[in-house]
Amino acid sequence: MTEQQQNRIVTEHHQLRADIYQLLAALLRQAPTPELIGFLAELELESDSDNEMLRAWHALKLSAQTHQGKPLEDEYFNLFIGLGHGEVIPYTSWYLTGSLMDQPLALLRQDLAQLGFARQEEVKEPEDHLAALCEVMAFLLLEGGQADQLTFWQRHLEPWVSKFFDDLAKASNASFYTGVAALGQAFFATEATTFSNQLLDVKVQQTG
Repeated sequence: MTEQQQNRIVTEHHQLRADIYQLLAALLRQAPTPELIGFLAELELESDSDNEMLRAWHALKLSAQTHQGKPLEDEYFNLFIGLGHGEVIPYTSWYLTGSLMDQPLALLRQDLAQLGFARQEEVKEPEDHLAALCEVMAFLLLEGGQADQLTFWQRHLEPWVSKFFDDLAKASNASFYTGVAALGQAFFATEATTFSNQLLDVKVQQTG
């Protein structure tokens, strides 16, 4: 395999990961549109292999097929917004400190500024919303360096994201979003492995 072919594979792998981050961001940012539900319901998936990610994709596809033509705004509201707050609260600060807009948000804002991100005035929710974090990771996978990706993962996603999707999977208000939880659980398990391997490579290089 040539170096160019190896680089192409890495690029395609990063693109796939970035696409999943963007999909999760879209599903967590607001209730999915009928167009997005239709797209997910028609996903073409492999049938001759079996792994956690593939099972998760099938679960999401089935959720989309089951909920085609059904409004999902109420489910989204009850899960993530609610009266006071939703059943599952998709913010770093909440999971790490038990309150909103706490120290983890301040640390995130510092890191975002160093990466060149500026808060958009029309965005109302704090930057530590999981949808926003997924969007940043998607950008870093395509435009950032490996060190930035690893650092952002370790500081702002690894400490809590798996617990969030476990909570979403068990949420009493989740119907369509059980499929989203399945994808999140499987995907972030693979991300944890990917970044653990990257960290190991860094340590080997430092001692080499």
